[in-house]
Amino acid sequence: MSLTPKERLKRLYDQFKSEDRVLIPINADPDAIASAMAIKRLLWRKTATVTIAHINEIKRPDNLTMIRLIGVPLQPIKNVDPKGFNCIVMADSQPDHHKDLAAFAPQVIIDHHPMGNCAKAPFVDIRPKYGAAASILVEYLRAAKIKPSANLATGLYYAIKTDTSNFERQTLIEDLNAFQYIFKHTNIHMARRIEQAEMRMDFLKFFKRAIEERRVRKGHLHVHLGRVIHPDICVQIADFFMHVDTVKWSIVSGIHQNKLVVIFRNDGVRKNAGLNAKKNFGRWGSAGGHKSAARAEVPVEAIASLVDYKDRKKTANWIFNQIYGTQH
Repeated sequence: MSLTPKERLKRLYDQFKSEDRVLIPINADPDAIASAMAIKRLLWRKTATVTIAHINEIKRPDNLTMIRLIGVPLQPIKNVDPKGFNCIVMADSQPDHHKDLAAFAPQVIIDHHPMGNCAKAPFVDIRPKYGAAASILVEYLRAAKIKPSANLATGLYYAIKTDTSNFERQTLIEDLNAFQYIFKHTNIHMARRIEQAEMRMDFLKFFKRAIEERRVRKGHLHVHLGRVIHPDICVQIADFFMHVDTVKWSIVSGIHQNKLVVIFRNDGVRKNAGLNAKKNFGRWGSAGGHKSAARAEVPVEAIASLVDYKDRKKTANWIFNQIYGTQH
């Protein structure tokens, strides 16, 4: 029997005591940031402290602009002493999503990604059919009768738009309802400034490389960028190529901090990006996602005996050979 929003909220609140010191470790992107902000608001005056810490290096312009304009109190995880906290909450993530998250034993998990093997906690609310974790948190705020501030609402608005790709990816009516509700409290001018801050000047050379070196076969577009200054370059280019009318699959890869990052995008018609990512690269690293959007991250040492990853062309051929086994 499914729980009502009020019942879920009560069970969530039952996990905390007034003296608790709560840590929310996140892999910072708009959905994780906004979800963590919402949890912090839900726990206001219900716990002693709530700290949000990011495990990743934040370089993407829209993320940085969002943090700056909304005033998100974030700090790097390396600056946090885990011993100073007695309660861990994970938002938009699970322990097996990143090695730095695996170090924590969460008391609460609220997420919209498929449930992993390590998704165990006294309170777990994982809804993989939702387009964004932010949509789930909006339901908690409404159940708690909390009117979100303009800053929090703007963060949730942008998170839902981003993770659903303007409702083009996997989306439920619940995502639309959350968006409709949060829209009334959003600072649209602030949201537009965040949305427009998507590109850095030093990203452009990778777009040039992607256009020149792209491979297209039967609606499947592939390109390997070699070493990139940030993995989000692969994400932006994969999304960019999906705007081409004949492209059904866009798969863009690059190497960052000794990891091979492969981004999968498709048109969502009888396809499963998450399954393909896992089948093709899961044996060497982390891989998974949704039907139309997925990601794989493979340590280069795991494939060093299989391919010369320092050679862009050889790596491109190897990646494409892995993908062709299930994609074509």
